[in-house]
Amino acid sequence: MLQALLLVAVVGMIAFGVASYESHPLPADAHADRVVVEKSARKLTLFRSETPLKSYSVALGRAPEGTKEREGDHRTPEGRYVIDAHKLDSAFHRALHISYPSPADSAAAAQRGVKPGGDIMIHGLRNGLGWLGAFHRVADWTAGCIAVTDKQIEEIYRTVPNGTPIEIRP
Repeated sequence: MLQALLLVAVVGMIAFGVASYESHPLPADAHADRVVVEKSARKLTLFRSETPLKSYSVALGRAPEGTKEREGDHRTPEGRYVIDAHKLDSAFHRALHISYPSPADSAAAAQRGVKPGGDIMIHGLRNGLGWLGAFHRVADWTAGCIAVTDKQIEEIYRTVPNGTPIEIRP
């Protein structure tokens, strides 16, 4: 019994280490000029002049199929937006604010008689839960945001300036 518990503990520590490992960090002077999120692949890719710099696995809103239609639907929007703010004072470890809703998103929501929602961001884990690392991707869990590990958001945060276009694809 003791050997089984020890084995589970060792396997758990190895899995935690593998999940937290960050391979191939971007150079400190790296600069992205475009971000693409592929929802179906759960992937965010940073680009510089059409060249991919790095890709990250992500978690999305709890209802990831389809585009965001209204506040509270737990969907991640789809479309072309801009990174319009860097937030240090987030409930999550660092955050990049996405310019959702666009005027078209707002008009479509108004036509349906609902609010479009907002506060869509790329962010790390909830403050205090950074130890989860890559395990956070076991399920889509955000309210519509795009989540990465704390180490990853630190890299993305310094690499993606305000004004960078972001395309969120189905």
